[in-house]
Amino acid sequence: MNSLIAITIIFCIYALGDIIAVRTKSIVSMLFTASVFFLIAFWLGMPTTIFQDSALLQIGTIMIGFLLVHMGTMLNLKQLKQQWKTVIICITAIIGITFALFLIVTPLMGIETALVGAPPLAGGVIAAIQMSEAANAIGRGDLALLASLLVVVQGFAGYPIASWALKKEVKLFKEKYRNNEIEQVTQEEITSRFKIFSALPENFHSPNVYLAKVALIALLASFTAQGLTSLLGFQLIDANIMSLLMGVLFSELGFLEKNILTKANAYGLAMPALIVVILSNLAAATPDVFLDILPALLITIVFGTIGNVLFSLLVGRLLKISPWMSIALGITALFGFPGTAILPAEVANSNFSDHEERQLFLDAVTPKMLVGGFVTVSIGSVVLAGFLAPLLMNIAG
Repeated sequence: MNSLIAITIIFCIYALGDIIAVRTKSIVSMLFTASVFFLIAFWLGMPTTIFQDSALLQIGTIMIGFLLVHMGTMLNLKQLKQQWKTVIICITAIIGITFALFLIVTPLMGIETALVGAPPLAGGVIAAIQMSEAANAIGRGDLALLASLLVVVQGFAGYPIASWALKKEVKLFKEKYRNNEIEQVTQEEITSRFKIFSALPENFHSPNVYLAKVALIALLASFTAQGLTSLLGFQLIDANIMSLLMGVLFSELGFLEKNILTKANAYGLAMPALIVVILSNLAAATPDVFLDILPALLITIVFGTIGNVLFSLLVGRLLKISPWMSIALGITALFGFPGTAILPAEVANSNFSDHEERQLFLDAVTPKMLVGGFVTVSIGSVVLAGFLAPLLMNIAG
């Protein structure tokens, strides 16, 4: 297929997906719309080389490290310290997903399915890519497809549960508000104590400078991970995890700016290219393969979600967090940002008539949801995939 035609089709489908996502308040995600379109289009004869022909697949593969470094710059250690209860609940939710899949899915579908299913269900695109690559490496294209589809459909379980839990939380909040038990949340400026690099002069703030910084750190992360593996004789830490950690470190040290790819005007191309890496697995999804993987997909989502909710409730009770808030925080693993920002606003708009009361609710809930989504999708799932992907290849080997 002509490269310009290929990339035009892809971005038009992305645009349609964004419109549908807005109209359905993110219940039907762009990723779901794009996946359904390309799945059916491939079945009807669209060339399966469309992603390679567009050149976005090659760009997306290269940009994985860049995006992980970028995500690391968005993590603020002080903010995580302030929201430590949220962090604990979200980490436990990921453990709950993994535990449920190992306990229930392993006897039914095999340990390989449990290993591949946990990180994508507990996170997002990058975790799915990590597990897809591992599955393809052992010749299990069906499991690579499972990882891709989990990211596509997980929101259909996550959004309704989170919305229901937040609506329940509204009732508790209103009772506390009437009893004058609500403390106003002050958002203070957060700066790093570890900054050793001075900010560049304003006239050096160019996209090329930002991209060069990200490339250097991504390269350093790759070399460090490879060096540790060579030195120790085994893989201590995955290159993707190292990229995320390096992003955090060099952001705290002041070398990398916060949200750096957005400042470089590169995020808008990097993410669509990364999504192509996920969608590329659909090219091998014939109707027979799709029907074969459907039971594993449904079982993984159902029992993984149950594990997520139960573990979130248990730890939330120990930390004296309401059951509804605990569920909402844990289930952020199934959708992440921007759903973590959209859902609190939607719930607040439909349940509060008093502006001050509504704003107090948003001030109390939104920061927790944003941190929760970042801990699960951006950090926890990537770390989990970094450990389970090598385990999968060792078991298969």
